[in-house]
Amino acid sequence: MKVSVNSVKKYLGFDLPNTAELVAKIGSQLGEVEHVSSIEEKYAGVIVAKVISCIDHPNADRLHVCVIDDGGKAQGVNRDEQGHVQVVCGAPNVLEGLTVAWLPPGATVPESFDKDPFVLEARELRGVVSNGMLASPKELGLGESHDGILELDDDKPAGASFAEVYQLDDTIIDIENKMFTHRPDCFGYLGVAREIAGIHGRQFKSPDWYSPNAAVPGVEAEGLPLRIENELPNLVARFCAITLRGVEIKPSPVWLQAELSKVGIRSINNVVDLTNYFMILTGQPLHAYDYDKVRSLSDGDQAVIVVRNPRENETITLLNGKTINPRQEAIMIATNQQLIGVGGVMGGSETEVDNDTKNIILEAATFDMYSIRRTSMEHGLFTDAVTRFSKGQSPLQNQAIIAKIIEEIRTTTGAKIAGDLIDINQVEGRKWVHPPVPVKSGFINDRLGLDISAEDMKTLLENVEFSVAVDGDSLTVTAPFWRTDVETREDVVEEVGRLYGFDKLPLVLPEKSIIPTSKDVMLELKNTVRENLVKSGANEVLTYSFVHGNLLEKVGQDMSQAFQLSNALSPDLQYYRLSLTPSLLDKIHPNVKAGYDEFALFELGKTHVLTHKSADEGLPTEFETLALVYTASGRIKKLGAAYYMARNYITNLAEHFGLELAFTPITEMPDVPVVKPYEKSRSAFVHIRGNDALLGIVGEYSASTRKNLKLSEQTAGFEIDLEVLQKHARTASRYTPLPRFPQVTQDITFKITADVAHEALFDVVRDSFKTIQPEQTRAALDTLGIYQHENDTAFKHVTFRLTIASYQKTLRDSDVTALLDEVAAKTHEALGAERA
Repeated sequence: MKVSVNSVKKYLGFDLPNTAELVAKIGSQLGEVEHVSSIEEKYAGVIVAKVISCIDHPNADRLHVCVIDDGGKAQGVNRDEQGHVQVVCGAPNVLEGLTVAWLPPGATVPESFDKDPFVLEARELRGVVSNGMLASPKELGLGESHDGILELDDDKPAGASFAEVYQLDDTIIDIENKMFTHRPDCFGYLGVAREIAGIHGRQFKSPDWYSPNAAVPGVEAEGLPLRIENELPNLVARFCAITLRGVEIKPSPVWLQAELSKVGIRSINNVVDLTNYFMILTGQPLHAYDYDKVRSLSDGDQAVIVVRNPRENETITLLNGKTINPRQEAIMIATNQQLIGVGGVMGGSETEVDNDTKNIILEAATFDMYSIRRTSMEHGLFTDAVTRFSKGQSPLQNQAIIAKIIEEIRTTTGAKIAGDLIDINQVEGRKWVHPPVPVKSGFINDRLGLDISAEDMKTLLENVEFSVAVDGDSLTVTAPFWRTDVETREDVVEEVGRLYGFDKLPLVLPEKSIIPTSKDVMLELKNTVRENLVKSGANEVLTYSFVHGNLLEKVGQDMSQAFQLSNALSPDLQYYRLSLTPSLLDKIHPNVKAGYDEFALFELGKTHVLTHKSADEGLPTEFETLALVYTASGRIKKLGAAYYMARNYITNLAEHFGLELAFTPITEMPDVPVVKPYEKSRSAFVHIRGNDALLGIVGEYSASTRKNLKLSEQTAGFEIDLEVLQKHARTASRYTPLPRFPQVTQDITFKITADVAHEALFDVVRDSFKTIQPEQTRAALDTLGIYQHENDTAFKHVTFRLTIASYQKTLRDSDVTALLDEVAAKTHEALGAERA
């Protein structure tokens, strides 16, 4: 953002310090200064002069011999008896009585100052001596016109410094744009002046006309009918437009050309220049259309402007001569027949204001900052309007600015208002200005390391036109209508700190406790889980948190339940994963192809589901999850189902945390993503025994999942909730010494109807044994096998192995047989199972 110091001074009621101090102040409290340049030297030799006489050159048809009065300002030039100076000029508009800019001998042409400086001298032109030259706008670096000399205001005195008269004795401070990313008001002189006042501890007052409810004058001339349609209310929050009749297009006043030239904007004509001037003054881009051109491109007897997206294969030629096919989501300005501009970026060449324009449409609109940025990047269009619109201008200033520029255009061009202001306002319900922010002075002081009073904070904020109410040490801070970024207490802290001066904050080393920090419970749990599974022979993998939608479909999960990324790094990483299992299953086939016949993979990570969001902020809820997949290829002959291999892993893990698990058959699959890959009849829900807390699911995978991912039938796994595991894990020491006496192992087989779940039988056998287990013994009960004869589908045989040892004596086989006899009797009584 280029800032003219002289232009900013107009809105300040106090003198600024010297340039070095001002730059240091801005750099420490407002934004990083990238460059500082003085343009005073560029115009040092330019003098205001009056043309006393003008006659044709005796030896040239297109040259004139002029005598000028410079008030005796220039030194070392030849003068006549009246003290006037002779200059030869070829401009067609030079004439007697004109006030001009004179470059005397020894002066450098401003246009060449920064390139290859061209120094003038007294020289003969066709036999007549010319002392320097009368300058055109181009030679003065004010514009592109060099067809005639620059005509100055008649009230400017001869001999005055051109730089002083038009405030070109100026310093330009270039502040880094990124510093103002959330401060669109600082892309205008008013905003910068306000902040400079604030950081100097001085109060700033915006001009009276800068008000959200500024009055717009009524119709003064025959109406110019105009219809506006906004088809993109979500992208165009406000669109103001008005028509003016009888505009006289001509070169801008010199002061206006000078103001634009300071910041590198070339002068075009009085109307376009005023739109650019108010843009750099307020930060609000404006646009002017030739009304008659818009009307001729509209279908009907009135001018029509439609805000819409481009249609297929539509093109537009822009003011810079470039023809583009706009991106599909771009905000476009059109008639009801064709495109005439890219909203917020650049106007079209077919409706530009030129020397033949008589009537205009003036627009002040607010466009979505993200849409403008995407369109700009897509088409390589980087304009001053884009710079400002991509920062998020407040639509609440539109009416004030359009009212003020109408006043200037009427004065400068003689135009009359030819229609009421059309204001399509979609601002209601949107957070352009946030509600008042309550904050304690202590909250601010604690974060800044200060000890300033609530009243002092109020003064700092009111200097930049905040409204502040103080009640004791409580402040209620209301941001002005142009500030869209003040929403939280921390925003107020930042404002107070910046206005007070971050460089003034006390430099105190923070206190640091030597007390060891508390361990992260979840991190410790993960480390323990990782260590246990690795010891059990599993291999940890780390996959992306994002997956392709095809993978979700292959395992039966619904993509609509997943968070989708709008800017994915790769087409393969479109969605947040709903569970960890699909990512692991996707790695099975490549490893089998690589020659690994039997292995287990596990991963610890986070998952997200669209239907689970935090109630406060609506952010995705993160689930801490563990998943494991075991597989054995067809080349490996395994006895038993893969389900039991996966179950062994999770049972061993649970035992490490002092937990006993219960496995419940699945009667109906719930509509949740985590269970979708599993086969209902060959899977079970995992509960923590004793409190019935649901830990997760274990089982084999559905036929469609195995087919889609090319998995072996010997593939199973589990997925559990680590937060549930953490909640119920026992942290106390579980060490028990091994018995010194030998252990005894015996098996027992039951014949039972096939409809009785294994888990139910196992629970009865285990519970029956626990009621009769002798004291001072250590025992373990395991399932040894399940057998069902192909000709007897009504029954199955289940074999359990009891391993027991005493701490007091050597047990005999007969002792264990007696125990198993009792277990068999209790089991028969409970389930009707027969001992085989």
